[in-house]
Amino acid sequence: MKKTKIIIKTPSKSYPVYFGNNIISLTGTLIKKNLPGVKKVCVISDKKLPSSIFFKLIKSIKKFNPKVYKINVNEKNKNLNTASKIIQELLKNNFNRSDCVIALGGGVIGDLSAFISNLTKRGLKFINIPTTLLSQADAAIGGKTGVNSMEGKNLIGTFYQPDFVLTDLLTLRSLPHEQFVCGYGEILKHSLILDKKFFLWLCKNGKKIINSRDGNTLKKAIIKSCKIKSKIINKDEKEKNLRMILNFGHTFAHGFEATKNYSKKLNHGKAVLIGMMVASELSFEKKLLPLKDLSLLKKHYSDLNLPMNIKESFNKKEVNKIIYFMKKDKKNLNKKINLILLKKIGKTTMPSTFSTNHNEIKKFLLKYYN
Repeated sequence: MKKTKIIIKTPSKSYPVYFGNNIISLTGTLIKKNLPGVKKVCVISDKKLPSSIFFKLIKSIKKFNPKVYKINVNEKNKNLNTASKIIQELLKNNFNRSDCVIALGGGVIGDLSAFISNLTKRGLKFINIPTTLLSQADAAIGGKTGVNSMEGKNLIGTFYQPDFVLTDLLTLRSLPHEQFVCGYGEILKHSLILDKKFFLWLCKNGKKIINSRDGNTLKKAIIKSCKIKSKIINKDEKEKNLRMILNFGHTFAHGFEATKNYSKKLNHGKAVLIGMMVASELSFEKKLLPLKDLSLLKKHYSDLNLPMNIKESFNKKEVNKIIYFMKKDKKNLNKKINLILLKKIGKTTMPSTFSTNHNEIKKFLLKYYN
């Protein structure tokens, strides 16, 4: 599979995303090409990443004598304390704005590394090397950085675009099935909010992506997913309006994750998949989404055995906790909960056009337990 490149265009910066097999070994060459002023490199890596992937990167950038930080990745460690420790080390090692931070891992590593890059001396160079399906298809592009707090997910953050993204599809080979399902949720989301043709293509090819892991099908799905997200952030980089549609299902999902205290019981992708189904069923109840579209979506979930039932992950007593965290969501501009809902497959409500009070959401969620 040859190397492919697309350009992500945003108002603040345009940057390339490279796709291919075994292209981590090109990292040093691409730094020289895209960032010729770099003298020092810091790698922030997932501690559990296969050593073959890590050493491939280190070999490629050995002339920079990289500083390495390996992190035990989970949502609990994605916090200000972890960020502060690494920033202090970068300052001790006199990293300058012309120097570079490389993220090697999934969405947590990417969010945290970009946050660190942005805050250190008001902006170091930043390269994202996503190694999970979720990060390759979604999290690695768009420039959102963030850490979690006790009050909720990603409530502390900035916008900071990478200088380039390097997507090596071979890194996906080591992922467990659950992580593939996790990433598929974001790919599916992109089709639901903006591209029905892509959704219908996923209906035909979803099993090849999740079960067979067919290389060419995977590459097509990831690139298409990135292009859809790129189209949105090109028009609204800082989430003032249109970009909020990317949060379809996520207001519920973030409430789900926080309720489980970001534990292994519920990963982000599973939370998003359940959140999108709940949002779709609410869309139907509000007479926005036609029954035929809801049925088509449910069939797709069923065909791929995707998680869709809130009752399987939460008991009735946890609904109050879910509502508590949904009320903290950063998209809420008043006392009401703002949601993105579906009008049909491929089209959502516009941001800030649907909001409801928390009692109505609670009443809706409790219906699942009747």
